[in-house]
Amino acid sequence: MRILHLDTNHPLLIKQLTDFGFTNDKDYTSSKSEIETKIHQYDGLIIRSRFTIDQQFLDAATNLKFIGRVGAGLENIDCDYAQKQGIYLISAPEGNRNAVGEHALGMLLSLFNKLNKADNEVRNGKWLREDNRGVELDGKTIGLIGYGNMGKAFAKKLRGFDVEVLCYDIKSNVGDANCKQVTLEELQQKADVLSLHTPQTPLTINMVDNTFINNFAKPFWLINTARGKSVVTQALVDALKSGKILGAGLDVLEYEKASFESLFSSEIPEAFQYLIQAENVLLTPHVAGWTIESKKKLAQTIVDKIKAKFVIYNS
Repeated sequence: MRILHLDTNHPLLIKQLTDFGFTNDKDYTSSKSEIETKIHQYDGLIIRSRFTIDQQFLDAATNLKFIGRVGAGLENIDCDYAQKQGIYLISAPEGNRNAVGEHALGMLLSLFNKLNKADNEVRNGKWLREDNRGVELDGKTIGLIGYGNMGKAFAKKLRGFDVEVLCYDIKSNVGDANCKQVTLEELQQKADVLSLHTPQTPLTINMVDNTFINNFAKPFWLINTARGKSVVTQALVDALKSGKILGAGLDVLEYEKASFESLFSSEIPEAFQYLIQAENVLLTPHVAGWTIESKKKLAQTIVDKIKAKFVIYNS
């Protein structure tokens, strides 16, 4: 089998696939249209987030047997059309779920203890102890929307705290010893913290809007390490101003490009200008799953899944 790699990844990926007897070609610079002219030569495609794989691209990929996406989600691929073409789709949420769980917890503790604000003040000669009095996590109710790989990883990290963890998911019977599955209404009645762990789908785009936020019984903290387009930024800003949302940790933003590799293509939106000035907002550049360890684990997960599906050993 011949595989085309469109993004740089951990070197183990190409090494192990080569060891299986596959031919591996790299093209990290050609345009999408240029790739389309030669994709028919390949049985496999490995991509991270460089560009979207749409119907036109898939029509050109006449010999493609699989697409491996070195990441958790597949929203940059027209999955329905790919599957109709008989293309096997591979993602690797197992590879960075631990990283996401740790990042979400780190954001939450930083917000509760005003670490970002306090650090900045001390660096500027301010010693404001009372202004930086923190809030303890113990005793709080943490609500998770989405309880797959990422949600489960975050719930596992919360086991050391005296908290109640609830989840809402469109799938039934996903709760476990670390988290009780409830209705969305119960979650919104009880949660002190909301953490998003959902893929990008038509159901989740613009999910957190004014109505959604106002359905929470209590003011709450928001953590989003999932997808930026799930949160309407202006609705978040309105809620931060009113006190309905007490603070927000955002690793993802609705303004991100589809490749996740950059932010704005034009002027900075007014809502985002508020976020970058707000002391109760913590921002990171879509790196929750982006650790030294996860880079290796993501690549290994893709290799293992390709091996399980396509490598046949002769006895």
